[in-house]
Amino acid sequence: MTDCNFKKIKNIYRGKKITLYFLCTVITIHFFTACSKKEDAPAIVPKDTSLSFTVNGLSNGTTSYKGLNLRPVIVLNFTEPVNISTTTDNIKLSVPFSTIIPISIIAGNSNKQLTITPQADLAAFTTYTLGIGSGIQSSGGGRLTNPASISLLTGINYTDKFPRITDEELLTKIQQQTFKFFWDFGHPISGLARERNTSGETVTSGGSGFGIMAIPVGISRNFITRAEGLTRMQKIVGFLKNTAVKVKGAFPHWLNGTTGAIIPFSANDNGADLVETSYLMMGLLTARQYFNGADPAEATLRSDINTLYNNVEWDWFRNGGQNVLYWHWSPDKGWAINLPIRGWNESLITYVMAASSTTHGIPASVYTNGWKTGSNFNNGNSYYGIQLPLGPALGGPLFFEHYTFMGINPNGLVEGGINYLTQAKNHTLINYNYCKANPKAWYGYGDSCWGLTASDIEGGYTASSPNNDRGFIAPTAALSSFPFTPTESMQALKFFYYIIGDKIFKEYGFVDAFSLSNPWFASSFLAIDQGPVISMIENYRTGLVWNLFTSCPEVKAGMPSLGFTAPYL
Repeated sequence: MTDCNFKKIKNIYRGKKITLYFLCTVITIHFFTACSKKEDAPAIVPKDTSLSFTVNGLSNGTTSYKGLNLRPVIVLNFTEPVNISTTTDNIKLSVPFSTIIPISIIAGNSNKQLTITPQADLAAFTTYTLGIGSGIQSSGGGRLTNPASISLLTGINYTDKFPRITDEELLTKIQQQTFKFFWDFGHPISGLARERNTSGETVTSGGSGFGIMAIPVGISRNFITRAEGLTRMQKIVGFLKNTAVKVKGAFPHWLNGTTGAIIPFSANDNGADLVETSYLMMGLLTARQYFNGADPAEATLRSDINTLYNNVEWDWFRNGGQNVLYWHWSPDKGWAINLPIRGWNESLITYVMAASSTTHGIPASVYTNGWKTGSNFNNGNSYYGIQLPLGPALGGPLFFEHYTFMGINPNGLVEGGINYLTQAKNHTLINYNYCKANPKAWYGYGDSCWGLTASDIEGGYTASSPNNDRGFIAPTAALSSFPFTPTESMQALKFFYYIIGDKIFKEYGFVDAFSLSNPWFASSFLAIDQGPVISMIENYRTGLVWNLFTSCPEVKAGMPSLGFTAPYL
């Protein structure tokens, strides 16, 4: 205020000097105070905040976390204290289709840390998204500079999915449910096994052999009656004898279940498949030994099976008399596929069936100079401290030990210095120990979740093994190994059934394969994987299938001709 203004006021308020002085003092103080604030105090700039986080105490450098427990703990750390009122609408846990999951948010470290937990257990094998939105503000009104979206994939729910039962009851349940694939889902015209549950008219010769082996098991376990089993066998054998197309007495890989016509497996594979034929004949001879009654129906069945077996021209598949068997031959493609059958793999039974034939047999030289000269036949190396007599490095897929030894009992079986029980057991234990060690760090692998063999996988099919491990476990691998690794197989069975059975135990037993890392669960069932489960569990329990097949007079003569010795030969 200027002196001129002061005088004007005094003239107006003459005689009121005290009051005037007080007013001027107040105005002057206010003026100078205002000037001081305007010149000396800087404007307050809100501090932004940035975010880092951990999930269950870990930070993996990404926004994606897998294999989490059902109540993961997510800790958000901010560089500045946050305004808690802005977090409620900007931190959301959701599943696909925007379902919001209730969460608890606890603040700490002077509001620079928020701990997020679901209020209830999340669902297993489900992907959730934790969104941290840009609307979060610091306590000073600053913005969140790096909003985030964190992907949270839960893992195993370890609670039991089915009531606990005794081990014997569990084995029976698995056999009975798996048996339904062949019994309930068998082709209505031929009675043969479909290749898989989506195959329609396509039936498989080898898989049907496995299904035939399951019929005596089903009768002995009271899943079906003997009369029902005989009727089904009559349908199957009648179709094979009178309707199915045969090539040199052998069968193709696939047939049409109604017409019996060949369904090509590949462009050049439109004729005989000798390996698949050997599985079929193994099953038929097993059934022949079981249906040993004197009544005309069973006698006729046995006679028809003999006709089918005796008509297979095993020796033709020497391809001009060579000392090796060939896998395929076609009337119009000839030997185009050009695949000799050499070991070690799933085809030992092919040489046994050929050597056991009384009409088209092969000499021991074919076995010795053919099968035993495979590049992967001899091994002798040790893996996980376990010596492997035969096969490729780390053993290969486990079906190498299943298909042949469904019928041939490896106990006490020796040839060429090889103990075949040791081979089967050690191969299986190497597979088990590989999964337990889990060098590729697949989620879920361990001593209760193991078994690598051929199976469906996500997007295709592969022969899984320690040298081809893509993260997929096939239940048939561990379950068909019961005779070799009963403790480890039972541990796997309990995990498959009780812990993840809600995902993999379905109308025809266990689905073909699964991955807990992805996660992915097959919807398929394959005859060649379901069949060994039934018969190998029974061999572990009673030896029934072993006893039937090895009681065949042809086998008792054929195997020794190749140099095999065993108590039952």
